[in-house]
Amino acid sequence: MIDIIPAIDLIDGKCVRLSKGDFKSKKIYSDDPVDMAMRFEDHGFKRLHLVDLDGAEKGRLKHLKILEKIAVKTRLQTDFGGGVQSLSDVDSIINAGAFMACIGSMAVRNEDEFDRVLDRFGPERLLLAADTKNDELMISGWQEGAGIPVVDFIGKMIKKNITRILCTDVNRDGMLEGTSVALYERIMEEFPDLYLIASGGVSGIKDIELLERSPVPAVVFGKAFYEGKLKIDELKIFL
Repeated sequence: MIDIIPAIDLIDGKCVRLSKGDFKSKKIYSDDPVDMAMRFEDHGFKRLHLVDLDGAEKGRLKHLKILEKIAVKTRLQTDFGGGVQSLSDVDSIINAGAFMACIGSMAVRNEDEFDRVLDRFGPERLLLAADTKNDELMISGWQEGAGIPVVDFIGKMIKKNITRILCTDVNRDGMLEGTSVALYERIMEEFPDLYLIASGGVSGIKDIELLERSPVPAVVFGKAFYEGKLKIDELKIFL
């Protein structure tokens, strides 16, 4: 059974969604992300993907207080990312109550620091973001290409014993046009033991069912739920 993980993206302390990572496309869905997290838990979800978009844009953590409140108010296993630059940042994220720190750019820009994080916390407390646009790895809040094929990057990270990878297709994120099934199938064929979390493009329950048949271990959803295209009743079979 595929794992389904709701996402809350944060800008100015609000629950928002973007389209293709474009900050100008921001749409606010809730002024209270903590309440939204509590609602997800009430519906039976066990996991939460929490993204500090302000942190990703500015290159420093901005919304640890919201993470702390969610950790106090819920038992959700939350991964938190956006603006993670250092071992100290990861330490702050874990201390604030996250189950995992989600790391992206640091693994490319400062590999030595990433290795120190890996040595300190181990792969079980890390989720690596390997986000892609036209098969190229994207960093810096998806604003910059790293010049590396995403599959090559994943292979390199697996050699470091990374076991969990979140892969967002930037071209599909927030577009409600379906997920990049072929990309995820290619990744799973090359790395069959990987815990891969698909992200970007979920438009409804059929996309999740298609990913499960791929098979992809997990999927993140957000906008489809907030727009009412993905119903809780449809998701109950996966909970």
